[in-house]
Amino acid sequence: MRFARPRLSQRLKQRAMAIGAVALVLPVGAGIAGGAVAAAAPTHAGPAKTAPAGGYEELWVPSSMGPIKVQVQWAARGGSAALYLLDGLRARNDRNAWSFETNAFDQYRNDNVTLVMPVGGESSFYSDWYSASNFNGQPVTYKWETFLTKELPDFLANYGVSRTNNAVLGLSMGGSAALTLAAYHRDQFKFAGSLSGYLNISAPGMREAIRVAMIDAGRYNVDAMWGPPWNPAWLRNDPFVFAPRLNGLSMFISAASGLPGEFDHPRAPIDYYNTANGMGLEALALANTRAFQVRLATLGVPATFDFPANGTHSWPYWGAELWKARGQILDTLGAW
Repeated sequence: MRFARPRLSQRLKQRAMAIGAVALVLPVGAGIAGGAVAAAAPTHAGPAKTAPAGGYEELWVPSSMGPIKVQVQWAARGGSAALYLLDGLRARNDRNAWSFETNAFDQYRNDNVTLVMPVGGESSFYSDWYSASNFNGQPVTYKWETFLTKELPDFLANYGVSRTNNAVLGLSMGGSAALTLAAYHRDQFKFAGSLSGYLNISAPGMREAIRVAMIDAGRYNVDAMWGPPWNPAWLRNDPFVFAPRLNGLSMFISAASGLPGEFDHPRAPIDYYNTANGMGLEALALANTRAFQVRLATLGVPATFDFPANGTHSWPYWGAELWKARGQILDTLGAW
């Protein structure tokens, strides 16, 4: 799966804080490119602190996978609510793409909710894997569900961020994962959002498509994640299957038609290729999302759905959908 190159940038605020056990806060611009930062070994320990009112920080959070970088924009007035923003299949190791492909920081800068953007997790579906991938020499076994639902909220609690008043939203891979995390951790998440997510993983051809996509995005072996196609883990992580668990959860779910729209302006041959690829991926996401809509309707589970007439599988459209979901997120969390 391919996404557009970065289009937006953020002016980020430099600060230095450290808390709890192993943690490090880096000023923006200081070694965030590539894997050099990930190799840093934060060692400073300090007292627990409450969340500041507003501002941006980059935290290093201890985990079973090693230190994980997390980009944070604190709630404008020191509130305890948080919105976790999950990346797509090609998640990078230096920055969460929500931080530079969209204006998410600006959208929520004056709201009383902390934005939490975990960095990394390429092809992970933010799951706890059985083992490290043997196709690419992966050095650690992904344990993203454990990180996002235990290690990270425990760490953020030292800053006054609630363990129970949270929202989670993602795009594509992250959209599927957002619903999965919320379904199995209802004590943590009050809202879940899926933008162009794959919500009917058991549909014909979907498991094979995911297998191929993960090989293309980092040469990951899907068997290390959920096992062979008959493994129960596939059903556990299929929103279509676990849909009954979502009853009572506030949800915003969207997928566009796949037809080019206002943000698609191909000029070079590679642009036309990327646009065509984005059209196909979004059409697949739409089919999945429409099936999921019918599934929720048969169960009597309410959700907010949005199906723009135009839009491809690309960041400008997801930024626009994040803005549409903003009011519902803030209402659910009481974070205006």
